[in-house]
Amino acid sequence: MTALGLSPPVTLVNVPNAITAVRTAISVALAVAALTHRSVHLLVAAYLVYWIGDILDGAAARALGQETRTGAVFDIVADRASTSACAAALVVLRPDTALPVAVFLVQFMVIDQLLSLMFLRWPLLSPNYFASVDRRIYLWNWSPPAKALNTAAVVLLAIVAPTAVAVTFALAVAAVKVVSLVCAAKLPAGLPHIRP
Repeated sequence: MTALGLSPPVTLVNVPNAITAVRTAISVALAVAALTHRSVHLLVAAYLVYWIGDILDGAAARALGQETRTGAVFDIVADRASTSACAAALVVLRPDTALPVAVFLVQFMVIDQLLSLMFLRWPLLSPNYFASVDRRIYLWNWSPPAKALNTAAVVLLAIVAPTAVAVTFALAVAAVKVVSLVCAAKLPAGLPHIRP
């Protein structure tokens, strides 16, 4: 905060935000190309750019000391742009994935986004530090295994598993997100305190 009580200027131009912008633009472009050309190869490339880029922007932010709350929000929003474009292409290429992908999209685009933005209630740089507020919610949602289960596992199951299995898994992830959101909303805002 400045002397007038205003927030300091927002840092938008840094290496992690550049990676986020580039990976989102490329991923969305590849997904749209996959959609228009009905190309599985382009869709795989779109998902790979999205997932690898998402890992790289976070790693760059931490390695370069360029983590910012604005960057965290940008990353969360960019993930939704890539996910929605890739999901649209996936459903067109594999219509049998429509139901699990629909469940996943409602969960990821609405519930998970609101949950992920909850970190703004505390002086945290990103959801990656939510363990200092509530360790269980962090482990369920932002630990590396939880992140992989939240997106990649649901998409892969939609492709390779029977529809009932994929939908059940997507609903289970959604249930975890709803419970996490309700629990996070009940936590007192302010300075974080370690919770079991």
